[in-house]
This record gives sequence, C-alpha cells and structure tokens, in this order.
Amino acid sequence: MKILSIFGTRPEAIKMAPLVKMLALENGVESLICVTGQHRSMLQQVMDVFNIQADYDLDIMAPNQTLNSIGSRIFSSLDPILEQIKPDRVLVHGDTTTAAIAGLAAFHRRIPVAHVEAGLRTGDLSQPWPEEMNRRVLDVISDLLLVPTIGASHWLKKENLNGRVVITGNTVIDALEMTTNRLNDEPLLKARVDAALPQLDPDRKLLLVTGHRRENFGDGFLSICNALAALSCRGDMEIVYPVHLNPNVQEPVNKLLSRLKNVHLIAPLDYLSFVRLMQRAYVILTDSGGVQEEAPSLGKPVLVMRDVTERPEAVAAGTVQLVGTSTDNIIASVVQLYDRRADYLRITQVKNPYGDGLACERIVATLMGRETEEFLPHAEKNFMEQVA
Repeated sequence: MKILSIFGTRPEAIKMAPLVKMLALENGVESLICVTGQHRSMLQQVMDVFNIQADYDLDIMAPNQTLNSIGSRIFSSLDPILEQIKPDRVLVHGDTTTAAIAGLAAFHRRIPVAHVEAGLRTGDLSQPWPEEMNRRVLDVISDLLLVPTIGASHWLKKENLNGRVVITGNTVIDALEMTTNRLNDEPLLKARVDAALPQLDPDRKLLLVTGHRRENFGDGFLSICNALAALSCRGDMEIVYPVHLNPNVQEPVNKLLSRLKNVHLIAPLDYLSFVRLMQRAYVILTDSGGVQEEAPSLGKPVLVMRDVTERPEAVAAGTVQLVGTSTDNIIASVVQLYDRRADYLRITQVKNPYGDGLACERIVATLMGRETEEFLPHAEKNFMEQVA
C-alpha cells in the first residue's frame, strides 16, 4: 500500500509526525510525505525534532499570499505528484487550506482520502475562519474519518456522512508524550533547551502566550496586547510570547509590548522548546487549537482567546476556559487563576479528554484493516451526557 501524507503548517506537522513515523515501520506500506513549504523555518523545526524528511516539497510560499493563491498553487503543484506516484490513499490532517485543497485534489482523481482529526465543529462558518469550512469539505469527501473524540463523532453522525468513523484520540497527545519522555529521559538535553529559553525570574509565575488566528487580526490583537501590557505590571508574573511570523501579528505585538520589562517577545520555538516552556508555565493564554489539547496533559490551565471552540470537551471538563479577546475579560480571567489557588488546583487535577498516547497505533491499525479498540475515556461519556 502506498500512502501519501500531505501537510504544510507547523501544527499539522506536529500532529502528523508520530503517525508518519509509525507508518514508515509498517510492513507492506510505502509511506511518502509531501509538504507545501509554508512558513518553512517553522515547519523544518518540527521535521528536525521528529527526524522526518519530506519526499516532495511544493514550495508554494509567496509574499502577500492569499488563501485563494495558496489554494491555486497547491492544486497546480500537487496534481502532477498524484499523477506520478498514484498513491492508494492520501492522508490529510485538520482544518487548513492545505488539507482541504490536498483532499480535493485527491478526490478529483478518485484517490481515497483519510482525514485525521475529523469532525471538529463550532457550527459557525465564520469561527474559526476558514477552518470550519475546510473541515466540513474534507469530511464530506473522505471515506475514512479518524476523529479524536466521541464528541467529534457525534457531529459526523448528525451530518449523515458516508465515511467510516473511527474514534482514535488525538495524535498531538502522542507527539507530546514522545517529546516529554525525551526531555525527562535526557537531562542534558533539557538543560540545553532551558539555557536557550529566556532567563526567567524563579520568583515569578510564567504566563505563556500564543496567538495567530485570522479572526483576531486587527482589533482583536490590539485588545490582547492591551491586556498583556496591564498584566505585565504584576510583581508575581512574567510573560513569554513566541510571536508568530505573520505580519498581522508581528506589528501590533512588537509595537505595544516590546519595551515592557516583564514581557519576553521571542521568535517561534521548535516543538521541543515549546513543550519545555509549557512544562514551566503556570497559566497558558492562547488562541491555538493544539495548545488546548496539549496543555491539559501537562496539568496547565488554558485560557482561550476565542468566543467559540471546535474543541468543547476540555471546556466541559474544566481544563479550558473561553475568554474571548476583550481586554477586561482576559485580565480578569488571568488574575483569577493567579490569585485564587483553589480554582487553580481544581483545574490542574482534571484529566485530559483528548487522548491517551495511542492514537497513531489506532490509526495505523485502521488503515491496515486490523481491529482496534476505539478511544472512549470516562470523561468523554460524561461530555456526551451533557450535550445529549
């Protein structure tokens, strides 16, 4: 069996890396990787950490690119590769334009598509944008829907889709476990990673911030930066913000936060360093989907700067709180976790509802036609009772 895995962004690469590594070890499988070359330095960091290499590189990155220009270049660059290698299956991940266009390109050639992390929904096409639409398109055309949670499978059943649904858990938990095990087993590596991170005051509690979502561009990021500026005045807090390369993020963040004493604006980190920073964080403030899934495994409270999330399980479990982009809401939510120890401890003791580290094993078994036990923790059953 020839399987072509296609991804383009750093989050996609993190979640696909443990899966393509496991596929490469499977007898009877020729596992090929195609990357689009978007934000190349960030993508390459992940490839290096997991020691994987691309067989094909579309190299589509261009200045001032739009979603339509990205899509057109993926179509024109990927189609000759599909014609050349004639894969038995294409494997795509998540909700990006890369995943949607790659899936459509395979569908047009009648190549079966497996969608990893299928079924996530907010029910609102404008949030997250355009990711909600991308997931729906992929779930319609895929014959194999590899969903991370029973909540995601519930959405697909409501939509009466034709693909086979398998609940696998999220592959990001597999990636996280691989990385934390490496840090814990290699003290010298951990020390080197720590040495490369900002020098932090041990008497201050770290607030780790990430932000990159398109729907927050403009006024949203201004509100976020104003909240961080106010929080930086606290004597018990130190803020570290790896700033995304997108100019819509770089401009407001550097303008409003670069001169503040307790704020460290740093370049995007490789995955190993970012996991180490999550381990050291007291609270994580983010608009990222992946961080919502990873941080609960590390016992870290997550405040999500979005109004809705396609990952409601952690909200229901209590590990994640939606705070939007209102300056006042962000400040109040962070202050509550810093000042109310009981609230903080209650959140950190909740188990992660997104995976058990065996998602890739389940996916490979499914791709190979072997029986596998689906991921269904007790917390998931409780979540389904709440949404029923």
